Amino acid sequence: MRRRDLSFLVAGSAAVVFTACGGPSPTPPSSAAPMPSTTSAEAAAPAEPSTSSPALAGKTVVIDPGHNGRNAANPSIINKPVPDGRGGTKACNTTGTATNAGYSEHEFTWDVATRVRQALTARGLKVVMTREDDNGVGPCVDERAKIGNRAKADAVVSIHADGSNSATARGFHIIYSAPPLNAAQREPAAKLAGTVRDTLRAKGFPVSNYIGKDGLHGRPDIAGMNHSTVPAVLVECGNMRHPEDAAQLSSAAGRARYASAIIDGILRYLG
Repeated sequence: MRRRDLSFLVAGSAAVVFTACGGPSPTPPSSAAPMPSTTSAEAAAPAEPSTSSPALAGKTVVIDPGHNGRNAANPSIINKPVPDGRGGTKACNTTGTATNAGYSEHEFTWDVATRVRQALTARGLKVVMTREDDNGVGPCVDERAKIGNRAKADAVVSIHADGSNSATARGFHIIYSAPPLNAAQREPAAKLAGTVRDTLRAKGFPVSNYIGKDGLHGRPDIAGMNHSTVPAVLVECGNMRHPEDAAQLSSAAGRARYASAIIDGILRYLG
């Protein structure tokens, strides 16, 4: 998402639940400190997680695909101010960004989110999506956070991509709420951020060279995380304006790799 588009999560949209069938940037907290080729078949198939644990039983994950397909056609809705969680307001939502070739962020986030949902559901996790398809509007950033709160989620992961116009800016970063407003935004969110950062790096994705530190970025202005009372992070998977990042974000193989890394991060955090 572009920096002006960094609102996280548009009112009035119901959460969608999936369960298995039958069987200036503050310094990141120490708990989020660093820790130490895809085939066409893999690109078409859902990403497979590499970890599992009995501790996953009964866990709930909220996956938030950033933006929505009809946001741009509904400016009166998405420009409506909503509480930002720190006494101010933000726009309900934004349109998101796109690659120079026209591949949109909302398409990317929906594709990756559905891959993540399928794999986590197959592992027996309860998965709640903040939007049911890529043909709607919103929901607003504050409502997306409330979806996670109502679900009593063990982890909330919002999926995005950035849109910096800097010619050299590339790489992913993980955003978390800072300074924290509650206990969930302290150690739990920091741990979730660090774990997802580590699994993205393990898949070979470069950390951001233009924002944050070591792939982590604490911010006070992300409404969806400010409102969250459960561990929540936002993954900026790469810069859609950089040619190398755009190639990964636009390809099915690249999206499968992003999904696999996010799945691994969630499972390792929960397990």
